[in-house]
Amino acid sequence: ELARDYLKNPVRVEVSPPGKVADKVVHSVHYVTKEQKVPLLIDLLDAHREELALVFARTKHGAERLKGQLEKVGFAASAIHGNKSQGQRDRALEEFRSAKTRVLVATDVAARGIDIAGVAHVYNFDLPNVPENYVHRIGRTARAGRDGIAIAFCATDETGLLRDIERLMGFEIATASGERPEGLSRPARGGNKRGGQNRGNGNGQG
Repeated sequence: ELARDYLKNPVRVEVSPPGKVADKVVHSVHYVTKEQKVPLLIDLLDAHREELALVFARTKHGAERLKGQLEKVGFAASAIHGNKSQGQRDRALEEFRSAKTRVLVATDVAARGIDIAGVAHVYNFDLPNVPENYVHRIGRTARAGRDGIAIAFCATDETGLLRDIERLMGFEIATASGERPEGLSRPARGGNKRGGQNRGNGNGQG
């Protein structure tokens, strides 16, 4: 709006269009209750303990709590969020980058700028309130031509967030478990069709 008011014939440059997702990401969603999220995450992470996984939580307290729950069952995990100092964030990222820890729990604020090769799985433990953040989150995998897996957990009160994400991307995310709610409208097709191929078997394992 400001550009229209004050600029004459401005040129818009975008690194990538809004909602554009990497072509080599396999998307899936599990429809679960809030109580089922932690046990499900543990089961899925257990299937690829040797690979790097990035887990997104909505709040800093939720991220720290989730990290502790994962550590209790034997995962080498760390967390980055708004309550961490820059030094603590840098150490957590370095441990993750060197595979000293295999699971990094992060909030959106702290995850900006993460560029770590070899992140095979991105989990949306909590769906983001801003749909564009989903695209940013899953952009942490399938980098440099590699394949990646994006797994979302959707509780009953998050169906509206999922609908907004699908509308932004232009395709429906494949169901991995649970049943897609009847009231969850189908997104309009088009735009990022290649990103909506949902390759793999849809169970989050590729």
